Amino acid sequence: MWSTGEPADSYYAVRPECTDVPKSRFKIRAGKTLSARKWQTAFSPEGHLDIGKTLSRIQRGGIHPSIRGEVWEFLLGCYDPRSTFDEREQMRQRRRTQYARWKEECSEIFPVVGSGRYITAPVITEDGEPIQDPLVILETNQDKGSALPSEHGNSAGDGNSAEDACSSDADAIAATSEIVKELTSRGPLDKKVIQWLLTLHQIGLDVVRTDRTLVFYENKENLSKLWDILAVYAWIDTDVGYCQGMSDLCSPMIMLLEDEADAFWCFERLMRRLRGNFRCTESSVGVETQLCNLAAVTQVIDPKLHQHLDALGGGDYLFAFRMLMVLFRREFSFCDSLYLWEMMWALEYDPDLFDMYEESDSASDKAEGSKGRAKSIRHYGKFERENMKNGAGTEAPLPISVFLVASVLKDKSAKLLTEARGLDDVVKILNDMTGNLDAKKACSGAMKLHKKYLKKAKKT
Repeated sequence: MWSTGEPADSYYAVRPECTDVPKSRFKIRAGKTLSARKWQTAFSPEGHLDIGKTLSRIQRGGIHPSIRGEVWEFLLGCYDPRSTFDEREQMRQRRRTQYARWKEECSEIFPVVGSGRYITAPVITEDGEPIQDPLVILETNQDKGSALPSEHGNSAGDGNSAEDACSSDADAIAATSEIVKELTSRGPLDKKVIQWLLTLHQIGLDVVRTDRTLVFYENKENLSKLWDILAVYAWIDTDVGYCQGMSDLCSPMIMLLEDEADAFWCFERLMRRLRGNFRCTESSVGVETQLCNLAAVTQVIDPKLHQHLDALGGGDYLFAFRMLMVLFRREFSFCDSLYLWEMMWALEYDPDLFDMYEESDSASDKAEGSKGRAKSIRHYGKFERENMKNGAGTEAPLPISVFLVASVLKDKSAKLLTEARGLDDVVKILNDMTGNLDAKKACSGAMKLHKKYLKKAKKT
């Protein structure tokens, strides 16, 4: 049994040379944090989950790191809490098979996928022509433990001597060149294939930068797993593909769920919520809608602050772009950001989430059956209950993330009003919060502002 107030940082080891990483504020508290024992007792003998009791416990004290992955699968709508153990196991196997199929499709096009490697250099031009210049590949891959394939199975630059390294580099260049040549020799490439191939090196560049302070990513297999998941997702979601920031959202999934396919589906469900933020057109960026919502909320709950920010040229709230795109991953320590996420998802949980996400015919039949079962108000998160109570109407309710950012701004309102004389000051004040925010306090503040906003919005 774990002791009261046990720090959770030990579950996500930091590399010893990284001494400036903020410590987590999240503590595992007996009687408050959802423990493995409480989690097991929340299921009936058949496997039905008491989601109401689970949400209540998460909202009080988060989730113990040892069970975080499997609880997240429910919070994100991978599984219906009303399903049985057998039904979930069948669904898990179906999804693993589906992921394997998609991954195989990707591997047939570009065999680096699934090879235990990744790339960080472009391999194709926008016209679909292979990039032949070996210096381009070497320059971006040397000394990075990159994962271009070689017949010896080593990464470029991983040899035990200069001679080995040169040999490995040469093999990598030759092998990659052959892959792309083979691909282009079949005739002009499909537009979808070209677009996907163009994103692969960008995914690799982001992967090697993601959570690099963690011991977990010293293992190159974990880096390649992250790259594979993002590459497969970019292949199946042609509207969004891959955008910077997605690696920050996916990284925790592969740390918490051992099976790569399970991690993929958890990430895919998270993207269902957030993909609108990443969808870009020639004239707009998806997250602009959320920034407009943030401006509207701040104008209602703190008109003085909104007026001040607008006068400084920050009325578009672009300074909050990162917070919304990657859900505060940069503002909180790694452990605290996970705690914040699960609190958010528990607060805005909707028991119909699984039904809304399922699209296959067989799943739709099952969903129709489950919709008929009575749902108690306690099966909804507190944030969602407030929306229901106040009648969200035909418009989709604003996500809790908007109120979280508004809560952070409200908390820094006095400082922003007195010290910010330009946008650079606003950015500096917000950056100074990194590692100093309290996840539970931020969620409590978001809930209070949400209530206040709904009341004021009703009057107008």
